[in-house]
Amino acid sequence: MGGHDVKTGEMIVLADGEAIARYMAEWLTEQALAKTGGPFVVALSGGSTPKRLYEILASPDYAARFPWDRTQFFFGDERFVPESDPANNYSMTRQALLSHVAVPAANVHPMPTQGDPTAAAARYQAELQAVYGADSLQAGRPLFDVVLLGLGDNGHTASLFPRTPVLNERTLWVSTCVPDDAPHTRLTLTYPAIHSSRHVVFMLAGAGKKEAFAKVRAGDPGEPASHITTEGELVWLLDKAATGG
Repeated sequence: MGGHDVKTGEMIVLADGEAIARYMAEWLTEQALAKTGGPFVVALSGGSTPKRLYEILASPDYAARFPWDRTQFFFGDERFVPESDPANNYSMTRQALLSHVAVPAANVHPMPTQGDPTAAAARYQAELQAVYGADSLQAGRPLFDVVLLGLGDNGHTASLFPRTPVLNERTLWVSTCVPDDAPHTRLTLTYPAIHSSRHVVFMLAGAGKKEAFAKVRAGDPGEPASHITTEGELVWLLDKAATGG
């Protein structure tokens, strides 16, 4: 694996968000079925296009094919709100996908959202370390098979927001973020954790993503998503509107 970043990653342009979700459902299923020698480990994302992906994966065709028992589901970020809150990514994912398929409860790892956020981040890092089988990340041994990411208008991805200390984190795998331009304290994977991946896939749909995508694709250092790297492959799954086409 040669490694990629936001400037060198492949671009796949599809018609719209529905086409992106359908492409991703098939690709993710193929990746999961092909994985041998350990669990298939994925970091899920919130958002409307991922939600549609999860609904498709819950449909009978995919629900029957996908290797739920061999897959470990983590989350790229979470708002520090109760699971009953509509803003909770895990709650959305459970309603769209996880409650409809035969995934063992032990394979699903929601980010904790109670108590002290820093302690919750440490607990989540410990869960990742247990699945990874080591306390530090090793080159050539990715933590994740796939990390799903979106992109905000302000250039954030996961909960790596502009002007926040988490952007400088180089040791922890999971940390906290308190944005100055969005509600809620967050937990988020850090740059080093995302880098330890076989595939990073950004899913972007709609003209509202055009400006942020153009900046990140050009590597604008002011955009947090510009600093995403992977030791594997990075793919942009976009619709025509997000490319400005």
